[in-house]
Amino acid sequence: MLKIAHHPIYKYPLPEGHRFPMEKYELLPQQLRYEGTCNDNNFFEPLKPNDKHILAVHEPEYYYDLVNMTLDQRAARKIGFPLSEILVEREVIIADGTIKASEFALQYGIAMNIAGGTHHAFTNRGEAFCLLNDQAIGARYLQKKGLAKTLLIVDLDVHQGNGTAEIFRNDASVFTFSMHGKGNYPFKKEQSDLDIALENDTNDAIYLKLLKETLPKLIENQQPDFIYYLCGVDVLATDKLGKLGLSVEGCKARDRFVLEQCKVYSIPVMCSMGGGYSKDIKTIVDAHANTFRLAQELFF
Repeated sequence: MLKIAHHPIYKYPLPEGHRFPMEKYELLPQQLRYEGTCNDNNFFEPLKPNDKHILAVHEPEYYYDLVNMTLDQRAARKIGFPLSEILVEREVIIADGTIKASEFALQYGIAMNIAGGTHHAFTNRGEAFCLLNDQAIGARYLQKKGLAKTLLIVDLDVHQGNGTAEIFRNDASVFTFSMHGKGNYPFKKEQSDLDIALENDTNDAIYLKLLKETLPKLIENQQPDFIYYLCGVDVLATDKLGKLGLSVEGCKARDRFVLEQCKVYSIPVMCSMGGGYSKDIKTIVDAHANTFRLAQELFF
């Protein structure tokens, strides 16, 4: 059964007037239920994890400054959200969703988090709406529990996974692969184990050719026990914060190929949704929904 972490976003309101597109986190599960792709049994509500799982990735001083609301103003401004106890609680619960979804992926082959993909969170700071790095926390959890030794993070969000690259910079047990827009944030990029920087307006054909040339070889070379897939839909040509040129159909083909590779190689995969900022909310929801539709089609 496809298991999906979802914590109702209405419990974590942002200040009035904030323009971050939070509504997709409620509309997506509604759409999946409405069309019959998922039902209530597919969804689970994460809780707060043990702090030790977060501290396996993030420095204690940074984490407890978040929890205690003592983060200095300059560091708080880099996060992009007005810092609040509610916001920190939301990020902690997102991390638990990825931890639990990782366990479900081991059981069923795949699992998802409606939220997550907070790849701009470093060991000791947050950036760009990311406070805690959910997939890094999930990866460390699996390793600490002895559930996986070598992991591959496939980050196909339009923005480079700079925080993830920094966290695992000197760790050969976690291979970081980021394929992103060359001209997108972050403008000072970190070095992943493998970075593919794409020119503005890269189309479906070029994108998919590069991905198909790269991912199977990477899996063959690394032989990972587990894959984390960050499947942001901000690669779309319609995205307000992205500079690539993919269609909704191209984005779906991207997801199909990644999930097919996980299936072919019998490697459990956990998916965090990542970014999506197209002007039309229907486009965002449909592009994200395709990932769940494909998970059901390919694995169940």
